[in-house]
Amino acid sequence: MKVIVTGATGMVGEGVLLECLQNDEVSKVLTINRKHDDRQHLKLSQLVVPDFFRLGEREHEIRGYDACFFCSGVSSIGMGEEKYKRITYDTTLSFAKAFLDANPNSVFHYVSGSHTDSTESARLMWARVKGKTENDLMRLPFKAVYNFRPGVMLPMKGQKNWKTLYEWMGKMMKFIAPKSVLSVGDVGRAMIKATSKGYSRHILEVADIRIVANS
Repeated sequence: MKVIVTGATGMVGEGVLLECLQNDEVSKVLTINRKHDDRQHLKLSQLVVPDFFRLGEREHEIRGYDACFFCSGVSSIGMGEEKYKRITYDTTLSFAKAFLDANPNSVFHYVSGSHTDSTESARLMWARVKGKTENDLMRLPFKAVYNFRPGVMLPMKGQKNWKTLYEWMGKMMKFIAPKSVLSVGDVGRAMIKATSKGYSRHILEVADIRIVANS
């Protein structure tokens, strides 16, 4: 399969990218970043798009892909709801629609997070916004949309973009509650497997991600 990965300079996106590059089911990967990334690989090409709202202008460069693994995102800490919604909801939906126009029979994978609220009524602002993002993505006429809600994760071997604190937390949680911890590689494998085989649920919690990754 041929896939597009966003957020490859971040923690989750980099891990998903590494899994794609080593996975035999993936023949080609296009990363779409806002800035240039120096990573090189025979499977890998790169498209720099500083403004994701203008992805539609590059339609001819994003045609022919089976799936998009959308791993871009920001922390809501210290951010007002309007700005967070613009980055998290508006950008994602705009990107998804441009990708869909170029690839009508494709699959879209969105990384949201544990405790995202599908009712869009949670007290936590980020949970409401991500819930709305998930809901509206699932209304788009993709072949399928899968929303991933990983919790604590461990990095892939060779990852550069991983904070030591997160890795320490992951190792601690793996000791305390091993079933709640995933490798970011599990997320990447689950995206690949869901693209090729499908899955009965379109919101994937930790247990679902593990099932699909090992299927």
